[in-house]
Amino acid sequence: MLPLLLLLLPAARGTDVVGPEPTLAKDPPLEGVTTTSTFVLDQPRCVFENYSNAVVWLVVSMDKDAFNNSLIPGTPEIAFQKFPDKASAYMTLNVTLDSYPCPKAPGDITVLRVGSETSCAMDETRPTCNGPLPGPGPYWVKFLALEDSKPVAETNWSMPIVLRTAKPASSLSTGSGQSAGMIAITTILSILFAILLAGLVAMLVFCGSDSCGSSTFSKPESVTVRRYNTHHVYDQPSARL
Repeated sequence: MLPLLLLLLPAARGTDVVGPEPTLAKDPPLEGVTTTSTFVLDQPRCVFENYSNAVVWLVVSMDKDAFNNSLIPGTPEIAFQKFPDKASAYMTLNVTLDSYPCPKAPGDITVLRVGSETSCAMDETRPTCNGPLPGPGPYWVKFLALEDSKPVAETNWSMPIVLRTAKPASSLSTGSGQSAGMIAITTILSILFAILLAGLVAMLVFCGSDSCGSSTFSKPESVTVRRYNTHHVYDQPSARL
């Protein structure tokens, strides 16, 4: 009886909970840690170092209590293309521990952007696609280590992650100081442009008459040149003797 209990003990032990829970990236500070369809996490460095043969997956869920660690990645039950309508979670970003060396080298940016792949979002042959997230959330995430498709270790679930939402055009306020200043500048420029345009039109109308830009040229008087006969010797009759 005792040997049988010893055989059943590892199976009953369950999945080890390790390391800190996933968090949004903070070091170094990054722009766009959350967008309307993505968010950035710190990599799980020095978390699964005791599971050298494991493959580490990221689990993204909108109902963390409904996720079962026994689900196999890539199956329809947890396919990205079915999330969240027909699947409460999906698994993505699977890597071996070689991708998460411990400790990290100085200067390394050790983050993961969740939701960055657009090419496979509608491709059902890529159920583990890291596709854009479908809404603001909230989302919960955790890292899960599998050996031969069996869970061996996991982190706790993260705190709820809420994405940014795009503001509709109708909600944009025009009463702020900056907006009022822009309206005033636009009004002044419009008035100046109208004055300039009116001046140009008036100049064109005025110059259309003979009094603008024209010169009266009088016909020069003709010069009469008298014809003079030069003194020359005419043949005269011989002097009378």
